[in-house]
Amino acid sequence: MSTHTIGELTDLIRETIGDDDSIDLDRDIRDIPLVDIGVDSLAKLELAAALRHRYGVVTPDEVLDTLDTPGDILTWVNRTLVAVA
Repeated sequence: MSTHTIGELTDLIRETIGDDDSIDLDRDIRDIPLVDIGVDSLAKLELAAALRHRYGVVTPDEVLDTLDTPGDILTWVNRTLVAVA
């Protein structure tokens, strides 16, 4: 099972929230709060749906509530994929 990267997640975030020139997603966003990169609560739900569609990762609401940064999401995705492999 391959490990997914912050670049892949950044692309997925970009697809989910769209392009906003005021938000710099080209830097390392791993530890930046999701809200600071334009991911509000609705976008977070959309991102969870995109993760399910792309990677088959189901993110329960109680887990989604604890994912505050892209790094948190990336860790969750990679750990979940390893657990089901």
